[in-house]
Amino acid sequence: MTEIRVLIADDQAAVREGLALLLETMSDVNVVGQAGDGLEAAELAAELAPDVVLMDLNMPRASGIEATSTILAANPDIRVVVLTTYEDDASIVGALRAGALGYLTKAAKRADIERAVKAAAAGQAILDPAVQRQLLAAATNGVAGPAAGGVAKAPAAEPEPVDDLSPREADVLRLIAAGHSNREIAKKLFVGEATVKSHINRIFTKTGCRDRAQAVQYAFTHGYADPSAK
Repeated sequence: MTEIRVLIADDQAAVREGLALLLETMSDVNVVGQAGDGLEAAELAAELAPDVVLMDLNMPRASGIEATSTILAANPDIRVVVLTTYEDDASIVGALRAGALGYLTKAAKRADIERAVKAAAAGQAILDPAVQRQLLAAATNGVAGPAAGGVAKAPAAEPEPVDDLSPREADVLRLIAAGHSNREIAKKLFVGEATVKSHINRIFTKTGCRDRAQAVQYAFTHGYADPSAK
C-alpha cells in the first residue's frame, strides 16, 4: 500500500502528540504535520498536501468546519476525517456539508481510527454508528448545519424514495448505512470492489443521493436500515 500522509489538527498539544504516536504505529501511515488551530490546519494542508487531515472541530482562529471548507476548496483531493468530542446535530451535519468524509468521536478506538484514516485515503466514508443515528435525526427533523462562515444553511432537500433498487443494491445500501467500507461490503457479498462501486453508483443515480452521507440518510428514512440498531 502507498504511504498515507496524515496531518493532525487539534488545539490540545497532548491530544495531537498522542494521536501522532498512535498513528505512527499503524502500517503505511506517516504523520507529516500537526496544527494547533483551524487556520494553521488550512495553511499546513496547502503546504504539505497530506492525503488525510484528522480534524478537531472546536479550535481557535478557525473552527474545524471552516478549516475543512477552506482546505477542500483549495485541494478537493485531500480527505478530512473529523475526530471530536462533539456529537450534536449541527456539528455533524455542518462537518459533512463542509466536505468531511469521515466523522468519529474521541471515544473511538485505535482500530476505528486506523480504519477511518485508511478508508478516507481510499475515498470511502466512515461514520461512527452513534453519528449515523444523529445524522438520521438531523435529516428527519430538518436540522441545518452551519456553513463555512458559521451561518446556518437550509436543510438539503431529501432525495425522493424509489421502488426500483434491486435486491443486491438494497443489500449494499444497508451495508453502507451500517458503516462498512467498499472492501468490507465486497467481502460480505462475495463480489469484487469494482462491482460494489458499480452498485453504489446505481444507488446514487436511482435515489438522487450525492454522496455516502446522503445514502446513509436515505437508508434510514426509507426503511433500508434500522436507526435503533446497535
